[in-house]
Amino acid sequence: MIDKDAYGPWAVVAGGSEGVGASFAHQLADAGINLVLIARKPGPLERTATEVRAKGVDVHTLPLDLLDPGAPKAIRAVTDGLDVGLLVFNAGANTYGHEFVGGELDRVQGVIDLNITSQLALTHHFGARMKERGRGGILLVGSLAGYMGQARLSVYSAVKAFSRVFAEGLWLELAPHGVHVLELVLGVTRTPAMERAGLRMDLPGLDVADPDDVAREGLEHLADGPLWVAGGNLTTAERRSVVRDRAGLVRGAHEASQRLLPKE
Repeated sequence: MIDKDAYGPWAVVAGGSEGVGASFAHQLADAGINLVLIARKPGPLERTATEVRAKGVDVHTLPLDLLDPGAPKAIRAVTDGLDVGLLVFNAGANTYGHEFVGGELDRVQGVIDLNITSQLALTHHFGARMKERGRGGILLVGSLAGYMGQARLSVYSAVKAFSRVFAEGLWLELAPHGVHVLELVLGVTRTPAMERAGLRMDLPGLDVADPDDVAREGLEHLADGPLWVAGGNLTTAERRSVVRDRAGLVRGAHEASQRLLPKE
């Protein structure tokens, strides 16, 4: 179980309403850590908050879109009086899958702003506070998509690659100050978002992780940064990191990902 003394008494979970985010919330509450949960949809957010409050912790909810220009100010208004020891950034979903040059550039910008701009803003704010107090943790939820370019997901793959490299540099900067940084790389995970997208997760040989399991891995290995590949996907990540024959690797991965998509 995560150490409350090292990462408490408060944790901020961006994207904390369902799926992996809700699993983080429950496991942190089990450890006695109070929570600030941020998510776009008020209904799932309040359901998760009610469930974790029943475990005896204090919970603040912020039903807001991180792309809203006023989001950083709203988050600070709630958290500036709290001793935040952990930031979990789990809000980096792909909000626009489209062939790039034929797509809408403002929608593409939304993917960048959610996965990069918002992540940097929260990490900068809470990371500075943790550095000053000499302890804490920052957990950025990444994706295997960040190891290889994909058609219709080129920008999403790129922002996930950014997150991984950013986490490595941040880990070097904050480790001497007692702040742990971890990029938690997820593969296919059985979340409500995946199910709503209609992804075929019943394919033979496909490893599908459970949200509780990957959240547990992340919290257990928070001090083992800068990177942890969850759900038994380390071999896949290593294979996708090979420099030679990128064309063959990219085409093969593309064909495999197409099988996940719902049949039209």
